[in-house]
Amino acid sequence: MARPRYPAKSEPLPAPLPPASRTVGQVVAQAIELYRSNVAAALALGLPVAVVDQVIGGQSLAGRIALLVIASPAFSLAYAGAATLQQGERPPVATWVVAVAVGVVTFLPAAFLFGWFVIAAILWLGLVGHAVPAVMAERLGPLAALRRTFELARADYVHAAGSFATLALLFGLTRLALGLLLHNQADATVRVAIFLADVVVSPLLFLGAAIVYVDQVARVGLDRAERRRLRAAALGRPE
Repeated sequence: MARPRYPAKSEPLPAPLPPASRTVGQVVAQAIELYRSNVAAALALGLPVAVVDQVIGGQSLAGRIALLVIASPAFSLAYAGAATLQQGERPPVATWVVAVAVGVVTFLPAAFLFGWFVIAAILWLGLVGHAVPAVMAERLGPLAALRRTFELARADYVHAAGSFATLALLFGLTRLALGLLLHNQADATVRVAIFLADVVVSPLLFLGAAIVYVDQVARVGLDRAERRRLRAAALGRPE
């Protein structure tokens, strides 16, 4: 049996697939690339998650839900900021206001679901999690943004929900690994380390979601067979 050929270190990485056929793995890769291109701005996106994580651990279920609801404007603002980094342009202030308001409305059910069943919250965000970047990119009003996010979710819901789940899993595993690594350290040391890890890693949640929006826009009107053909063409493979 022939041994598989791996690219040499000097060879360039393969070009990313187009949005209409991009895989979940490439969503993560593109989010990392976007992060690398905007490190300072991206780090600011992680502050809301980092602050909430510092106080949510010792809370009751009701307290955790309340804290997520209170923090929802900050999460929505960070998501809107990620969308501007992805788009490469800064919309007017009125657009930011609409995006944050829409983000709060769509995130509220997820805030309640996170306390009970995280997977259900991710599935919900796979359905409505495109409203904020839709406002930022398309300058939509609140009702139009809600209609648009459902339209985008129908384009390829499995890709959207799978991407959100992968990003959440990556974030959770990173925090878990750090906690295990530092479990013998002083509590203050662990808290500081986790805060810094949240600041560094959590921006990928928002940046990745902004990239998923682009993918969903490209997939509107395409069925699964058409997406497979586009992926095969991009990879230079026969259909």
